[in-house]
Amino acid sequence: MNTLIRDITDTARWVAVYRADESERPDAVFYDRYARKLAGEKGEQIVKAMAAGRENSWSFVARTYLFDTFIMEHVKQGIDMVVNLASGLDTRPFRLNLSADLIWVDVDLPDMSDYMNTTLKGEKAHCVHERIALDLAEREERIKLFHQLALRGKNILVVSEGLIGYLDESEAGALAYDLSHIKNFRYWVNDMMSPGILPLIQQEMGNLLIDAGTPLKFAPADGEDFFRLFGWKPLESRSKLKTAVALHRVHSHELLSFAAQTEPANPRGQFPWSGVCLFENGVR
Repeated sequence: MNTLIRDITDTARWVAVYRADESERPDAVFYDRYARKLAGEKGEQIVKAMAAGRENSWSFVARTYLFDTFIMEHVKQGIDMVVNLASGLDTRPFRLNLSADLIWVDVDLPDMSDYMNTTLKGEKAHCVHERIALDLAEREERIKLFHQLALRGKNILVVSEGLIGYLDESEAGALAYDLSHIKNFRYWVNDMMSPGILPLIQQEMGNLLIDAGTPLKFAPADGEDFFRLFGWKPLESRSKLKTAVALHRVHSHELLSFAAQTEPANPRGQFPWSGVCLFENGVR
């Protein structure tokens, strides 16, 4: 079982399974016709090996829905470029109703980029789309890329779905600093979790991520305010659980009861919370 997830790229496969499941529902809140193919048999194997299996798929459905929502809101407000960090098996350039002149840049490891190029060969994106193979852990290389991209867009939205949680605080802070010091990177959307929910998620995942050397780590005690030190102003945070309830994807009486509670203001401490957060660049 410990070979199911070889590295962080395989984590995208189980998320694609949840997107495929959602897309096949008659009341789907998004439609990703590529997800099942991208997940492959490996994705199904990973989901079956996880302690929670499909039980908490609502969390990933809500996450996808919230990122879609934030992205489309900003596209309508005049964003001219989206920079998608650790893009994984994301197919948004092919499935969202994006303007033809929007520039969308997916950035991920070479193996993942090659897999996406091969699997989606011949598919046409709804916008100007390109894929860049880069290990974002290489700081000098990512800074160089950020500066190059800023020359091509004036009002840029940075997206990092499913990335921050795998970083430690030093790595997350360095990435946040590098992003905020690119003046045309106006907004950033990422997903976060509270210290209170991290052990619960780790338990649900079992040892799959630990055995692969990719444990979830980032759940800062000061929540979204963590990023203020590195130039990012928190604007809005949306709960995945409350979103999933609103979408009628939660059926557990225990979770429904918990979702009815008033969430504490940030920082949330030991209150179990995860959500998608919007930040504005305060350095420029």
